[in-house]
Parts: sequence; structure tokens; C-alpha cells
Amino acid sequence: MRFRIIRLSGKRETIAEGRGIRELSRLNKAYGNGRWRKLKGVALIELSNGTTRRAELHWYEAHGIGRKEIKRKRYVD
Repeated sequence: MRFRIIRLSGKRETIAEGRGIRELSRLNKAYGNGRWRKLKGVALIELSNGTTRRAELHWYEAHGIGRKEIKRKRYVD
């Protein structure tokens, strides 16, 4: 199901960075070399049917490249 991020809360936690990321070579090939980190945080999202929910999201991020491959892991309510 597709979703749109309405508001990402300020609390973000780093799960892994650099060589600790299993898919580092794939990220470098797909988006370019960078200091990649895997992060998680809680956000208010709007689902494709119009409802809004709070959910835990995981994503990859690198300076100068931005957030990539955002995944909804679970609802937080």
C-alpha cells in the first residue's frame, strides 16, 4: 500500500551506518557513493484510502543524496 508522509517526528534513530549496512554496494550503485545510514523513526502518514495513521518507518539516507527507499514497518497506536 502506498503512503504519503505528512509529518516525521523529531526522534530518529540510527540502525546501521557505513559497512554495517548489508546493502551498501547496491545503494552505492543505485544512488551514488555517500556516507549511508539506515534510520528509523515515527511519522504521521496518509494511506492511499485517505486515512491517517502513525507508523514506524525505516529508510536509507546519505548526505547530499537524501532519503531513499522508505518502508512502513508497523503502525504505532
